[in-house]
Amino acid sequence: MQDARTMPRPVQGRGGRQETEAARAFVHVLADSSDKLSSVCSILERNFAVAGERLDAQAKLSQVPFAVVIRADLRDVNNIAAIKKRAAKLAKAQKRIFLVEYSSHVSVSQAYALGATLVLPGTVDRIKLLAALTDPAAPAAASSSTRPQPDNAVETAATAIASMFTAVTLGEPLDVDGTKEAGRKIADRIGEHGLSEWLTTVRRHHEGTYQHCLLVTGVAIDFGLSLGVRRTDLERLYSAAMFHDIGKAQIPLAILDKPGRLDANERAMIETHPAAGYAFLKDREKISPEILDAVRHHHEYLDGSGYPDGLCGESINDIVRILTISDIFAALIEHRHYKPTMPRREAYNILCGMTGKLEKALVIAFKQVALTR
Repeated sequence: MQDARTMPRPVQGRGGRQETEAARAFVHVLADSSDKLSSVCSILERNFAVAGERLDAQAKLSQVPFAVVIRADLRDVNNIAAIKKRAAKLAKAQKRIFLVEYSSHVSVSQAYALGATLVLPGTVDRIKLLAALTDPAAPAAASSSTRPQPDNAVETAATAIASMFTAVTLGEPLDVDGTKEAGRKIADRIGEHGLSEWLTTVRRHHEGTYQHCLLVTGVAIDFGLSLGVRRTDLERLYSAAMFHDIGKAQIPLAILDKPGRLDANERAMIETHPAAGYAFLKDREKISPEILDAVRHHHEYLDGSGYPDGLCGESINDIVRILTISDIFAALIEHRHYKPTMPRREAYNILCGMTGKLEKALVIAFKQVALTR
């Protein structure tokens, strides 16, 4: 669907210079349904020259717009792919505003990973949208609570994870350096503010698989710091933690986010993720053997009862052993809408009960991380 209404209309209102200039601007609207497209166009057409198209239609953007407004469900891989196909042209727009109905930070992070300059989550707000398009200062001000800032480790890391998962689902290049840099920011944040602050912030703003990856990375970093590992080993550890669940990008959300116990088939599907992540990363540049080992083997146990390779004892290296403890602890204490958050002491007690599966000396050393840091 291509909207033919591309001539600017006079603005009804105060008649100031800013409004007159806005009326001359061309705004391109993209949406994943005709209803969404029509509703956004109807908001904008009195103030801007507007053209619109559905994401499932052939791209028709022929001129560089002043702004792009995108309203789509970013949990849908097809929508993400359609936006990525238009990325080169969209990047030339001065403003790229995403209207995200599902206002979880997963969707917000995905929007920024797709190049948003501003995300407006929740129900479409006509006043906020027009203000963001009309006022040059509005995007920075309006996005202060949602837009990732350079020193915001949580949003930087969440955006890196969103980009990583998108790369897997769409078979696109992986930003290895960006992901490692996000891990470094987490390390700096925890070094300055501690683990408890990180856990609280992540659980407040994130959910599902992204929350888990952020929690695991934070726990693993603090565990490494408590053990006094060398800086190079800490870098390997947080890189491994950032990448460890990348294979879950190929598992349906219905299984990943299912409340309650998984059935046998669903459990078997979940258990494919370490090998899938390894397969995706093994030929990538800048992914070290240590990171690959951790991605593939973070569910292995010392007694050989883990997966996918049933490794045991000395076959499991130190970074993997640290990551496995961090992974289990993070999974136990993460917040899900369908279950209460487990207290950290209770989670630690579960680790202590996994005799023979986890290295006893490391579990003992983990106590201060689990309970006091």
